[in-house]
Amino acid sequence: MEVYKDIMKMRPIYCCSVLLLLALIPTACQGGNILVLPTEGSHWINMDILLHALHSRGHNITILRSSKSWYIKDKSSYYDTFTVEVERSLDQKFITEIISKVIEFERGSLPFENFLHVTIGMFSTFVEAHTSIGEFVSAMLGDQELMRNLKHSKFDLVLTDPCWGGGVILAKYLNLPLVYNVRWLLGGEGHLAIAPSPLSYIPMTGSGYTNKMTFFQRVINMVLSLANDVQNHLLVKQIYQKICDKYLGPDNDYNKLVLDADLWLMRVDFVFEFPRPTMPNVIYMGGFQCKPAKPLPEHLEEFVQSSGEHGVIIMSLGTFVSELPADITNEVAATFAQLPQKVIWRHKGDRPATLGNNTLIVDWMPQNDLLGHPKIKLFVAHGGTNGVQEAIYHGVPVVGLPVFFDQYDNLLRLKQRGAAQILTLATVDKNNNFLKAIQEVLNEPSYRFNMQRLSTLHRDQPIKPLDNALFWIEFVMRHKGAAHLKAVSYRLPWYIYHSVDVFLFLAGAVLLVLLILFIFIRCFYTTVCIHKVKHD
Repeated sequence: MEVYKDIMKMRPIYCCSVLLLLALIPTACQGGNILVLPTEGSHWINMDILLHALHSRGHNITILRSSKSWYIKDKSSYYDTFTVEVERSLDQKFITEIISKVIEFERGSLPFENFLHVTIGMFSTFVEAHTSIGEFVSAMLGDQELMRNLKHSKFDLVLTDPCWGGGVILAKYLNLPLVYNVRWLLGGEGHLAIAPSPLSYIPMTGSGYTNKMTFFQRVINMVLSLANDVQNHLLVKQIYQKICDKYLGPDNDYNKLVLDADLWLMRVDFVFEFPRPTMPNVIYMGGFQCKPAKPLPEHLEEFVQSSGEHGVIIMSLGTFVSELPADITNEVAATFAQLPQKVIWRHKGDRPATLGNNTLIVDWMPQNDLLGHPKIKLFVAHGGTNGVQEAIYHGVPVVGLPVFFDQYDNLLRLKQRGAAQILTLATVDKNNNFLKAIQEVLNEPSYRFNMQRLSTLHRDQPIKPLDNALFWIEFVMRHKGAAHLKAVSYRLPWYIYHSVDVFLFLAGAVLLVLLILFIFIRCFYTTVCIHKVKHD
């Protein structure tokens, strides 16, 4: 009876404890409502990882997709969709044709020709690609019923990848907070737009330079920057600004809308990227897609284990490059056949005539799980951000075979840190270059040591990159934006941002003082001379 009385006395304490715990449960547990406008290809792969994580935390995900989408499915267990009907889109065929042209050109080009081709010759292709994206955005905003549904859905924010311009305009149209899953904008790397970026030590994408440049490299870097600015201006003016004028009104400048995002979830970190200035609303989540390796499928595990002490090499050239020209493919296969290691090669083309018994060709591979396997000795990769980050996470050295855009620059960051070798499409099939590069990385212990050091640095963080990204997305939902983190810089005219008016004022003041001093000295000299003449 006494025990029962004691329990009854304790009940108020238990109730208060439960209420306190409920009060302390973070509001992130309350499911948010997120509108997503993603891009296709490898960018969708990492966006999908973020959406899975958001869904697992109780958030509702709604995706706007094109009817011509080849990656984003219409039906899913973790997101809803609105499909916008379009006649054409930036589809897989278009991308494949672009890559084929780039490969053909680079194999026969000289370095300066390649520079001109990338900076000038491909611009019309970029315009065509973004024109199709602009048509999708116009069809989306022009669908009044769709826009009413989106407004009535009470979304908390728009999550988008700004390398396509639609999400920026959509967030403004719906008056919603805007969060980027970003590395690239229309006109290049995201930092160049939002953060101070001195060209003396920040190389432009495509330059092939590190953060230590000679005088003439800095000259070329400046020229590349100017070309990049001109192309971005023309692209925005020709496509996205017209959409802004039509649906948002002429007072909305597209470039300022881009900079007005609440949060920039940047897909790099400073283990990978060169150190540079940043901003308060830039959150680094490099390697957020990486995770510990899971067990391999049985047939792959058997193949990997059969390698013995020599280990395994894996090769993949990413989402868009499933095969190379036949002569390069045969050279690669012949090189692999000379090695004691086993090889797993993601390749969808014709079976190479020189393929050895040690090489397994697959249509798809669990890349992250293979890179995390202790028997993997080397990764032959194209240098995409996802693959490079996974190689860093698992500490596997790289032989790089870049194809286009940022891939060479990504691999260059590993090479400078002593963790990779780089070949080009023009030289990979000549003078046993591919074999020499593989043997160099396999036989020189410093490559693995340096890559494992990068892996240690990457993993030594107080919070996992994915968890950090999720916290900040939920932060924006809780506070209806993150205006306190946004600098006023993007609202300033260029002459105020660079203090040109202050410089001119100070220069004018100095000139005025010098002029007054000159007049005073002249008057003094004249007076003295007149006095002297009279005295004489």
